[in-house]
Amino acid sequence: MKSHEVDYEIIGEACQLVEIELDPGETVIAEAGAMNYLEEGIEFESKMGDGSDPDEGLMSKMFGAAKRKLTGESVFITHFTNSGSAKRRVAFSAPYPGSIVALDMAELGGRVICQKDSFLAAALGTKISVTFNRKLGAGFFGGEGFILQSLEGDGKAFIHAGGTLIKKQLTGETLRVDSGCLVGFTEGINYDIERAGSLKSMIFGGEGLFLATLSGHGTVWLQSMPFSRLADRIIQSAPSVSGNKIGED
Repeated sequence: MKSHEVDYEIIGEACQLVEIELDPGETVIAEAGAMNYLEEGIEFESKMGDGSDPDEGLMSKMFGAAKRKLTGESVFITHFTNSGSAKRRVAFSAPYPGSIVALDMAELGGRVICQKDSFLAAALGTKISVTFNRKLGAGFFGGEGFILQSLEGDGKAFIHAGGTLIKKQLTGETLRVDSGCLVGFTEGINYDIERAGSLKSMIFGGEGLFLATLSGHGTVWLQSMPFSRLADRIIQSAPSVSGNKIGED
């Protein structure tokens, strides 16, 4: 299915949102809870499936929904359709500060792999599926990087990066990163997990036991502040609860 051709504007700096303009009859799909606001004439409906295959059967939709549920994603994807007679806009944002990346899927070879929680929205016709790293080591030690999402299509898709967005173009070299800092990568990039240096470095280095390795030819997007790291810092900085109850001397 050919993706709908949507126009968009990314608004803001540190806490961005994307405002998508829909012509009459156009549809954009998004993760549940990502919508900020919508104009009159846009109707939305939660569906079990991304709508990329109009002939997809119920069993196939249920299987895809079950995989999303197992990976912590919502079973349903929300479809926003302009049912009016004029252009209308709908806006989406991620639940924590960061940057939004607009992907032109046709220019990127039609497929991008991204972290399971980085997908925000896409034009109808984009196929969203859960994918797992084929190597056993990534399964046991990859952390956030083990479960990934595949985006396929020829239209616009939008993913979210926590903190500052870093874009790397690899031409045969290898890049090693914390698996939580990975946002996504294009076809031509090989992804694996390796040990983080010596035993001493693994135990006392503070960088985790394993790193994600990315090599090959293509584009890689990274984030400076993955949500897991942000949550850990907040928990560590929270004041400890004393044994006295509130109000007691």
